[in-house]
Amino acid sequence: MAELQKPYLLFLGDVPDALAAKTATGVVDWRRDWCVGQVRLEGCQADTGLQDMNIAQGVENGAKTMVIGAVNAGGVLPDHWVTSIVEAIHAGLDIASGLHARLQDVPAIAQAAAAKGATLHNVRHVEQDLATGKGTKRSGMRVLAVGTDCSVGKKYTALALEQGMSAKGMKASFRATGQTGVLISGRGLAIDSVVADFISGAAEWISPANDADHWDVIEGQGSLFHPSFAGVSLGLLHGSQPDAFIVCHEPTRTTMRGVTTPLPSIQEVIEATIAMGKLTNPTIRCTGLAVNTAALDGAAAKALLSELSDAHGLPATDPVRFGVESLIAPLQDMTPTP
Repeated sequence: MAELQKPYLLFLGDVPDALAAKTATGVVDWRRDWCVGQVRLEGCQADTGLQDMNIAQGVENGAKTMVIGAVNAGGVLPDHWVTSIVEAIHAGLDIASGLHARLQDVPAIAQAAAAKGATLHNVRHVEQDLATGKGTKRSGMRVLAVGTDCSVGKKYTALALEQGMSAKGMKASFRATGQTGVLISGRGLAIDSVVADFISGAAEWISPANDADHWDVIEGQGSLFHPSFAGVSLGLLHGSQPDAFIVCHEPTRTTMRGVTTPLPSIQEVIEATIAMGKLTNPTIRCTGLAVNTAALDGAAAKALLSELSDAHGLPATDPVRFGVESLIAPLQDMTPTP
């Protein structure tokens, strides 16, 4: 996908709650300096905390791309949002959307984009040609966030790692594999929209050869144990060829999200990831645990992290709540000397 032009103007439409604007919220959480403001239609019940403005004001403040940062049931594009999108195009903005609907399939949007030379980014759709995965060893270092389930914090763990590693002077790049991650990083692709034969090749494209001491911090998807998403997770594991992986976990769940399948143990995830990951990187290893402790109070969270660290002999932290210092240390030890 072509890189998105920044800064962003975030379009929230008239969504009924904050959850429906989680894409915009994720961008603001991690790339607030890329955002000039938000556009909300009458009745919108979501708020990212950015300044409210209209499209003309967004352009005056330097916006280059209007990001549709809201979703609805089915990922469709509501008819009454089209007017705002066309207005933004005529004002000189590119458009980026994480919806399932393709922007250019709406005649008014396609016509406006053609007339103004605007770029339409459909971040849930893969536009470029991809090769099948080859499994050939490439230079650079890679760490992948994997999960005991989907929606356990893999994206936030990877983003926190990149931020912390960069702050320490390490060479690190967040590699996005989902639509919100693409908007946060400005490039990448939604790997769950890739035809199955090309998933590992897409992961190779996301994390290409690099300097020997450079770390690609790769956003994970799904779980190897989830009956709905294991295929995507496995292709991403093989193609990303990680030297290290971090297991992400939500401790209050007993079954996997959206299904009745029991949640696997952390140890089962570690063993399966190593067994399957060895196909493309024989030296793959787990270097830490990232635990989403949002449902626990501070004392309970710290006690659980200590317990898990002792049980697995690995550093364990909640990256958002307690930072990523302990997860970075093993990666520093693995980094080749330039």
